Amino acid sequence: MKQKKVIGILLITGALGVLIPYLILTVIFDYPGILREDPGIILTRFNAGGTSLIITWLAFALLGLPLLAAYSMIGQHLEIRFPSARWVTTIGIISGVAQIVGLLRWVFVVPVLAKDYIHAGNTAVQESIKIIFLVVHQYGGVLLGEHIGQLFTVIWTMAISIILVKQSLIPKWLGWFGLITSAIYFLAQAELLATVIKGFPQWHLAGFLGSTLWIAWLIMVGIRFLRSEGIA
Repeated sequence: MKQKKVIGILLITGALGVLIPYLILTVIFDYPGILREDPGIILTRFNAGGTSLIITWLAFALLGLPLLAAYSMIGQHLEIRFPSARWVTTIGIISGVAQIVGLLRWVFVVPVLAKDYIHAGNTAVQESIKIIFLVVHQYGGVLLGEHIGQLFTVIWTMAISIILVKQSLIPKWLGWFGLITSAIYFLAQAELLATVIKGFPQWHLAGFLGSTLWIAWLIMVGIRFLRSEGIA
């Protein structure tokens, strides 16, 4: 019983650890909309945010770490009766690490570029810095954090939802909620392709709606683990 409560606590604290800095960034940095702005605008806004903005990004990257522990413990709990849970756990861990690495660029790379951009002596230097930022942004953000991180999160959520329902660990409605949330979250991948394929069809709300519903799903699953004494 103790293990289940720990899993529940980890899921809830990890979800809130992601949600709180995310909400703060939406207020102080116009996140996530600012991600698709011109690099010059992003660098200028970032530099103006100062130390508090860097600390917020650090919190966003690291406060979700309890989720990785939860993924591992859920996998260990399920592996005995459902051996395929092992590869699902691996997918979950990869998703978290990819997103953490992607987010940490705002802590250790972007501050340097933003400072150099503001204090650059001429336009040519600024343009060079914008190109460097764009490369880092596309690789660390779009490729690692948003594509691999979010795609693997979707796969983990769908697989775990199915397994937990099959094992009667969560009610069917919560399993369906996880699947529907995953489908919406998956649609956000179109926005990533739109950064390299002009005119690629996309639904701008998919990322925000999918991630918000996913956090809600994590909290509900966490509460289920905390309260349900029937979980074996």
